[in-house]
Amino acid sequence: MTTQHTDSTPVEDNRYALRPDGETKGRIAILTADQVEDTEFFYPYYRFVEEGYEVDVLTPDGNGITGYKGLPLKAGTRPIDGAVWTDYDALFIPGGLAPGVLRTNEAVLSFVQGFAETGRPVGALCHGPQVLISAGLAQGRRMTSWKDVEPEVTAAGATYVDEPLVEDGQFLTARKPGDMPIQLRRFLQRLSQG
Repeated sequence: MTTQHTDSTPVEDNRYALRPDGETKGRIAILTADQVEDTEFFYPYYRFVEEGYEVDVLTPDGNGITGYKGLPLKAGTRPIDGAVWTDYDALFIPGGLAPGVLRTNEAVLSFVQGFAETGRPVGALCHGPQVLISAGLAQGRRMTSWKDVEPEVTAAGATYVDEPLVEDGQFLTARKPGDMPIQLRRFLQRLSQG
């Protein structure tokens, strides 16, 4: 089934989010790869679009992704190589097994480090903080993550806090899918405050 999105490009993917009509509020990058936790990708993806943001799904190869539980997104992805961090108002890194792939990619780490220098909001969920750790951004921070990542968080020089949302400066981290309503509410508040 072919659908149309706002720029009239035909899309062969029923999961591709159609942005509501109206002026865009900004642009958000979701950084991910195959084996992302399906819920942790699709829930924020749709929430950001619903709130009026343009969302670029950045992947190592620019191809579509398939979640850990098998849900694919075939359209709307772009390669991380060539993406410019100053083009985005926020960065979100969902978990699952994808962060294990992302954290070994130099283009990903360079993008995350550059984006962090902007001071704009960075959300990381579940295993997502692994990317922040590999990018050298955990030292001296308060963070949370999936419980199995706690040893990495503390070894990287961060203070692990077992709470649904830990906000330290521009970084908003959460532990698991059930924490997303709290994390995303605050993340979107931060974006609306500029």
